[in-house]
This record gives sequence, C-alpha cells and structure tokens, in this order.
Amino acid sequence: MTDTIEISVKGKWMNVPALRVDDNFLIVKGSWVKTAVVEAEEWLENEIADPESYVRQIKAQRRGGIKADIFTFAQKLPSAELRYQYAVTWESIAVTPVSSFNDWWTKLPQETRKNVRRSQKRGVTVCVKELDESLIDDLVGLNNDSPTRQGKRFYHYGKTHEQVKKDQMSFPGRSGYICAYVDTELIGVLKLVYRGDSASILTLLTKPSHADRRPANALLAKAVEVCESKGISYLVYGKFNYGNKRDSSLKDFKIRHGFDEILLPRYYVPLTFWGRLCMQLGIHRGLIGVLPPRAITLGNVVRAKFYKLLAGVAQLAERPNRNRQVERSIPPAGSNS
Repeated sequence: MTDTIEISVKGKWMNVPALRVDDNFLIVKGSWVKTAVVEAEEWLENEIADPESYVRQIKAQRRGGIKADIFTFAQKLPSAELRYQYAVTWESIAVTPVSSFNDWWTKLPQETRKNVRRSQKRGVTVCVKELDESLIDDLVGLNNDSPTRQGKRFYHYGKTHEQVKKDQMSFPGRSGYICAYVDTELIGVLKLVYRGDSASILTLLTKPSHADRRPANALLAKAVEVCESKGISYLVYGKFNYGNKRDSSLKDFKIRHGFDEILLPRYYVPLTFWGRLCMQLGIHRGLIGVLPPRAITLGNVVRAKFYKLLAGVAQLAERPNRNRQVERSIPPAGSNS
C-alpha cells in the first residue's frame, strides 16, 4: 500500500507518495528517469539489509503505487567492499577519521589551526545545546543574516519561528547542536546526526556579517571534540566530489579541515526497460554525473552572477570587507545547510 509522507525540498515542505518497506520509506525522484530512493538514506543509522525485498515490493505494487524505473541504495561506512552483483558506481564521501582530537588537530594545515585560535581571540564561544524555543529564535536570526550564501539563494531566509522549528525537528534523540556565540548573538551552528559508529554534518551555517571571527573553524573543531567524547570513529561532511564537479570552494574548505575522500558503493537496479536503457547510456547519474567539468563550472559561475544581481548593489555594499584569509574560513554554500 502506498503512503504519503512529508519531505523538505529546497526549504519547502511537501507531501509525496511513498512505499513503506521494513522501517523505511521509498520515494521517487526525477522526472525523465524516475528513481526510487530510501528517504533520508544518508542520515539513517543502518543500511538496508535485504535489497531484493525492496525490489520485489516495488515491482509487486498495483496501479496507484509509486512508479520507478530504477532503484538505488548505498553502503554505509566503514564497509567499502562490494556485497551485491548489481550495477555500481562509487560514491565520493568526505570523511575524517576521529581517533583523537589531537591526531586530527596535528594533521591540519597551519592556517586552519590559526583560524580556530583567532575565533577564540575574537570573542567566539562554542557550546553544545539542546533544541528549545530560545535556540529556534536564534536560528531565525541566523537564517536572516543574508538572502544569499556564496552566490546561491538561501532557501531558509525569511522563515518564521514555526517554520524554522519544523525544519529542525528531524532525527530527534540522535542529533545535537553545536553553537557559536558572540556575547548572546548566535553567529554559527553545526547540527550533527549520530549514525552509530559515524556522525554526519546536517547543517553548517554561519553569519556572513561575522565572517572575520572564523566561526566555521571553531564549530568544526568542536564537532571533532564531541565525536571523540562519544567514541565516534568517523565524521562525515557530505560528498567530497559531486559527480564530475571536481573543483569547488566547498571541497577546498573540507580538505583544509582534515576531510578526505572515501569511496562507497552505490548500487542501481533497473526496474523497467526505460531504466535499463538509461543505465546503459549513463544518464541515470544525472547532469552532474554526465556533463564535463568545464560545463559544470560555467553553470556555477552563471548562477552565482544571477543571484548576485538579484541581491542588489545595496546588499553588497553592506557586506564587510574581507581579506583572503577571511574568505578561506567561510563554509561555502551548500555545506548541508
């Protein structure tokens, strides 16, 4: 039987059809190539145990169920050995091992360590907090610091207290907030989702107006410290490479903070003739997986200029002057925020 669940897409909540299998929900993404995925798969504690069961139940649906051409799923850290005979691509994940804070710290470039110290000297205090009404109010102010982030429209700009509260209700009981303050003003937040032996960064957001205080550096250092205290072996920060997009400020930011690439298998199972054809042509990987790197870079440049134009000259004039080191301490947009 098909259910309906509510998911967030680009900052907006919407109801979508879903198929419940075990304790997970399958939803369908894409228009030309309809792909069945496990909702919030990258945040689950465990990977799916019996993929054949998922395939059978998708195919067994009657009219009115979810319609998909391909089913995809991935393995979870630390397992990178192939377990199944399905078609596979290697998913690029940004990971830093957490044996101890000191080990992580000593491997960082000197500039990154200096930025963490500068943050402390410039009045930033970092603490772990539970989600409550006061923190939600602070998050509203954090969202509203700028309508754009690093050349992209920020989807959470202008949201109300209740809207922000709804956004933050995900993964109760196994998530935590690391907050950066100057006096009583929240200037940065990092949300961690705990997934057994690993923890994943769901949100890393800072105020552009306080970029010179290096809050992002302080937040990441605290995240590693928290992981060590909980006995967590891996800290995950989204993807390392996004398809054929190999160079980005976000990737550079991750590298400077000790993250490296780990390749994990992502499997694809064709469900229809169209799905098999798309897999043979390689278009199931999406535009970023098909377009050459130069085309992707050009698209990003055009998009950044477009949103910069929308922001207006007045908005740009209010932004503080930044030197090279300041720019390199800001987490780029798209850092799971």
